[in-house]
Amino acid sequence: MERQLDAYCEHLRSERQVSPHTLSAYRRDLDKVLGWCARQNIGSWQALDIQRLRSLIARLHAQGQSSRSLARLLSAVRGLYHFLNREGLCDHDPATGLTPPKGERRLPKTLDTDRALQLLEGAVEDDFMARRDQAILELFYSSGLRLSELTGLNLDQLDLADGMVQVLGKGSKTRLLPVGAKAREALEHWLPLRALANPADDAVFVSQQGRRLGPRAIQVRVKLAGERELGQNLHPHMLRHSFASHLLESSQDLRAVQELLGHSDIKTTQIYTHLDFQHLAAVYDSAHPRAKRTKGEDS
Repeated sequence: MERQLDAYCEHLRSERQVSPHTLSAYRRDLDKVLGWCARQNIGSWQALDIQRLRSLIARLHAQGQSSRSLARLLSAVRGLYHFLNREGLCDHDPATGLTPPKGERRLPKTLDTDRALQLLEGAVEDDFMARRDQAILELFYSSGLRLSELTGLNLDQLDLADGMVQVLGKGSKTRLLPVGAKAREALEHWLPLRALANPADDAVFVSQQGRRLGPRAIQVRVKLAGERELGQNLHPHMLRHSFASHLLESSQDLRAVQELLGHSDIKTTQIYTHLDFQHLAAVYDSAHPRAKRTKGEDS
């Protein structure tokens, strides 16, 4: 088996001309498989089957190998067996259909509540860019919009009187979201200034030349706000995750938060049979730190 592995590595070096780094990584991975075969009394590559290879993957995962590392190992095995099959040394591939165990998803970075308030509570100059940028930050944090949803937002999707915004999310699915009092206030300051730019269309957020702001422009404005107010890197998705984190911490209503976020793994039509907008709005108003309304204020 080792002789055939040597032949494959020579193939990678001379015919495929892979880099020394790649060759070394493939060799290390395949040596793990070779050692496993020796311990399992597997005497040929032909004798290694999918069940035994799956057992090796499970063992390596239990020992702390990452999903990414195991995916690379399986890729190396597939390459080896492609070579062995081509050379007539084997007639199967035990890695066919195998996938590495899913790794734990990294939790997204968020701002804690104090940092979010620090970002949003600073003094705002009464000019075009400052009012626009404040409205952008407030809406991201107030309603948990995706960047694409905010850039595509038009005036007819806003209902500030009722504190609602309708967004077009992934898969062209629409959802109705609450807009907190602070975000409504920021938008009410912004919209009259927006009109002075003679906008080219109904975009809510436009440049001083009246053109719809694109994703890159909004990312830059959010980044500048983070550097200025917090001294840290800030991006739109961090505000969206902060929205979700703070709301979930307060409400403990996972389904409502998932619905507000419009996550792709939620079967929207099924959820709507159990959760109506009034319930979502109630969760939002009672839990979100920027949604508090003063007594007597119209909803």
